[in-house]
Amino acid sequence: MEEGDINLIEACKRSKPSAQREMYVRFSPMMFAVALRYSSGRADAEDILQEVWIKVFRHLESFSEHNSFEGWLRRIVVNTAITHYRRNQKHAFQLDVDEVHATPADLEAFKELDFTREELATAIAELPKGYGMVFNMYVIEGYKHKEIAERLGIDLNTSKSQLSRARKYLQGILINMSSRAEKSK
Repeated sequence: MEEGDINLIEACKRSKPSAQREMYVRFSPMMFAVALRYSSGRADAEDILQEVWIKVFRHLESFSEHNSFEGWLRRIVVNTAITHYRRNQKHAFQLDVDEVHATPADLEAFKELDFTREELATAIAELPKGYGMVFNMYVIEGYKHKEIAERLGIDLNTSKSQLSRARKYLQGILINMSSRAEKSK
């Protein structure tokens, strides 16, 4: 970790307002992007981010300068987003979707498509909430199904099926995006 980062963290640990402001300005965009992946929109991501900053400044003493500060922040964002999701899950109306499986023809068609990072992010954001949560945790953050199941309070097989469904759903979104792009040419 760089000397400037260590000094900034130490100043924040001493509750220095200018340092806290600097940390907020510097790390909020990255944290917001992570929160946005786990939320249903900007408003939810902003709520998550607000909770995250409270936790960061409240628990900054527990951070060790021998670790990655960005990794520590990312973990707080993901955990807060999961808590936010679970808190709001009981209020969500969830549809029961039939099990879907990709066929070899589907997979072959999918391989030929080429998308930008922004297009992929947009497509992932369109996933239904449960699918998106599992997809982000597994594919983006690298959690294992067992961890996802424990953190979300779901069965291990539910995590696996949600990932399978998310991939199929995402494939459909991307194929539709590609078809629209072809038609507009």
